[in-house]
Amino acid sequence: MIKKHIMIAGSLLFLFVGCKKALVQPVLGTYQASNYFTSVANANAAVNAAYVPLTFTDAFANEIWVLGDVASDDAVKGGLPGDQADIDNIDKFNILTSNAAVEAVWGRYYDGVSKANFVLSGLTDENKAVPDANKAAINGQAKFLRAYYYFQLTISYGDIPLRLAVATADNLQAPAVPQAQIFAQIEKDCTDAAAALPVTWTGADLGRATKGAALALLAKTYLFEAKYALAAQTAQQVEALGIYDLTPKFTDNFNAGTKTNKEAIFSIWHTTGLSPKQGNAMNQAFAPRGTLNGYGFFQPTQSLVDNFEKSAAGVDDPRLYYTVARSGHPYFDSQFDPSWTATGYLTKKQIQPISEIPTSVKGDGNLNVEAIRFADVLLIEAEALNEAGNSAAALTPLNRIRKRARESYLYDNSLTGFGTVPTGLLPDITTTSQTLLRDIIRRERRSELALEFGRFFDIIRYGSAYAATALKDQPNFNFSNNKFFPIPQSERSTNKLLGK
Repeated sequence: MIKKHIMIAGSLLFLFVGCKKALVQPVLGTYQASNYFTSVANANAAVNAAYVPLTFTDAFANEIWVLGDVASDDAVKGGLPGDQADIDNIDKFNILTSNAAVEAVWGRYYDGVSKANFVLSGLTDENKAVPDANKAAINGQAKFLRAYYYFQLTISYGDIPLRLAVATADNLQAPAVPQAQIFAQIEKDCTDAAAALPVTWTGADLGRATKGAALALLAKTYLFEAKYALAAQTAQQVEALGIYDLTPKFTDNFNAGTKTNKEAIFSIWHTTGLSPKQGNAMNQAFAPRGTLNGYGFFQPTQSLVDNFEKSAAGVDDPRLYYTVARSGHPYFDSQFDPSWTATGYLTKKQIQPISEIPTSVKGDGNLNVEAIRFADVLLIEAEALNEAGNSAAALTPLNRIRKRARESYLYDNSLTGFGTVPTGLLPDITTTSQTLLRDIIRRERRSELALEFGRFFDIIRYGSAYAATALKDQPNFNFSNNKFFPIPQSERSTNKLLGK
């Protein structure tokens, strides 16, 4: 069954890319949707193309990992000195408006917005060529995707242009609007998408956005807005769907053989061996240089390693083993070599062993990227309940996360001591002090979601005092100046309403 799912995912992604060139739209003077949306097949092709900017077929074209984690206390650039220097500049907060990573994320995610707008502008009520049922599901996907792209854009750049229509010569200029307005649009798009999308897809449609994905993104949006009661309620709506759960093993979320699992709410699909290439290129970008044919980027920090808990007897949280490669432990099916890394550590997420993806096709991995997984929803619920003043209720979702982590010992025979949970490892939390629980939840979130491209955004939303402590080793960091990345110069040069 799993192999079948992987093949289906590959065919779906081939559709995404197959229509990409057709959907690179010029700026138009007059937009005529009837010229394109003349069939269900064309409408599906258009929405398929809107998924393409999500992918990591080129790790240096989609550099959300740089903004989300290299800017944080969890990772440094790695690689050779001078190689991809603008990533180093992000790490050191020496960030110009021409920074390549800042440009890359902006351009790629606004491209996603544009492709979603193309769908929504064409599949209006006036369009009679596409049946209403198909139209609703396709528009629901487009609204989810637009919301996802805008969420990533606004947490990265703050106040940004809000474009809800296909670009024309008349509307190309757009001012930045307050982040609250962006969040309001994300809320609307997620709500509309949740009403229109199915709970699950099957067959050739696996990988498309679902009702659960829309609700999960809505819950996360509420969390970032500090609308805690709504965040908790919406996270509980995801749970109430009854189709998501934590996998028995944490590592099932980062293993190609178990990537279609009950924890995955929204995945960015990758499949190896297709033409044009649809594999996960982070498999090469993050792997060590030398005989393993990697580039050595994205190296975890000591600060991240220290965040993982130990039992009184010194047994590590097993998520450390699953997340970070280090001396004394195997690097998948290879021996770890300390010379591979400047920090002493390598990421294990987004990496596959040579037995699965040989060095000759290293940049063509078939791991999905779990953009939203159920563990995140539980942590959203826990944090929101605690911040809303219901700390006792927050313990239930929080302790589900900890229970799964410690019980990896019951399911993973690669762990030393398999079969028995080590005494005192990751015990249930019992405190109902809001202040103490806040710190515990933040630490838990960092361990659970480490190196999944969101740590910097959490640091910023926790506030200036937290950020100053987390980034104390970065003397250039200034919360007011660096809470958002600068709008790229390329946008400022063409969009005169942004100013200089």
